[in-house]
Amino acid sequence: MAVTVAAAAAMVGAVAPTAAADPLPGGLGPCLGDDCPPAWLDPHNDLVIHHDSNINIFVGGDYLVREAAAEAEGKIVTLGKFDMTKREGVSEIYNVGVSGVGSRVPPPNDADYLTVGGDLTVQSGKRLLAEEGPNHGVVRYAQGLSGTVIPAPVHDADATDPYTALRDQLTAASHCYAYDDNEDHRRPANGTVEKDGADTYFSGDGTSALQVFSVDADLTTEAGDQAGIFFRDIPDGATVLVNVYGSTRNISTYMGSLPQSGLREHLMWNFPDATTIGLKGTGQFQGSVLIGQQSSVATLAMSGTNGRFYSAGSLTHTSEGESGGQELHAYPFEGDLPGCGEEPSPSPSPTDESPSPSPSPTDESPSPSPTPSPSDASPAPSPSSSESTPAPRPTPTHSWPPGPPHPGGQLPDTGSRGGEWVIGGIAAALLVAGSAATLMARRARRRG
Repeated sequence: MAVTVAAAAAMVGAVAPTAAADPLPGGLGPCLGDDCPPAWLDPHNDLVIHHDSNINIFVGGDYLVREAAAEAEGKIVTLGKFDMTKREGVSEIYNVGVSGVGSRVPPPNDADYLTVGGDLTVQSGKRLLAEEGPNHGVVRYAQGLSGTVIPAPVHDADATDPYTALRDQLTAASHCYAYDDNEDHRRPANGTVEKDGADTYFSGDGTSALQVFSVDADLTTEAGDQAGIFFRDIPDGATVLVNVYGSTRNISTYMGSLPQSGLREHLMWNFPDATTIGLKGTGQFQGSVLIGQQSSVATLAMSGTNGRFYSAGSLTHTSEGESGGQELHAYPFEGDLPGCGEEPSPSPSPTDESPSPSPSPTDESPSPSPTPSPSDASPAPSPSSSESTPAPRPTPTHSWPPGPPHPGGQLPDTGSRGGEWVIGGIAAALLVAGSAATLMARRARRRG
């Protein structure tokens, strides 16, 4: 019998005024540039055709590569150090910017693939690559350099200056999305979260444009092993905000449990309180991740993540056991999150043409500066002062069978993907015709 983890705290189907679309601070979230794809395909290894100038991975602390982690796609910024120390006997390479398998939407050629505010260290005998065939980018670092980086990296003492304000902004945004007024008043949910054995079911209200879920538990089995994660009754095109509360949180999932086509670009997992986050399993984790605590350490050992990854703290990209090939894939976040008050005035976009006006943060303790945050070439829409959720949309809903597929298989070393839609899993097609039109209209509106 299902056990309720978090019940809906708002009236189901309640109509609320439409809030301004301001998904994340600093212009983060959507694809930027004039070469964005019309639709985002599931991870594949086709030729690169389109490009995205926005930040896919932001780390406010240190970025560590360990064990057999393989690659991180898209534009990467870490305010602290970047340290690559993989175990012996595994691939000597870690790819940044462009990956062999993923969305295959890297930053443009000659753009910054990786920007490091502290030391850049690659262990002897290993290589950090920011190129693949005709695709190539720049690795820019502010402090010391050790090891092999290809192409040759660029020293720039001010490398991360345009991005330092993002750390505080992401911390504030994470808190705002999770709490209405203060730390004792959680944002009301209009969806329910239930555990049935080892599996967790997220059930939306079927109508609201913003589906909010509240989780105050690990998404694992009682023993900490892989569990199923399922979504149902989510309207097409709705934004899904999952607030995961608690100081220590773990998610472990397998191939076999993701909702519907098109949800990936509208799903946000928000960790406002956690200082220790563990993300692992053989599944492809769908949706973007936001971690608000600047003292946090996220240990990422999932087979793959498909979405933006923004942490105000530190990130360790690693693997477990004999597995390998762990990857971060570049996919945009295009949802409409709650308005969080006025943001600092717009600054240069998070592209490589951004100026670097002031000294960079130190390696040991990267701290935010008062510089304005990067944003899109056009200023992002002003956040709404209202905390109300967007109005319901007259779109169809989807449910999924109550019985999850059985776990199976080991973490792949090659990065190839297959299987069903899962929070670990991939579908054959990203968009049905209706959701494709919705995505393109939303993207056009944000660029306007």
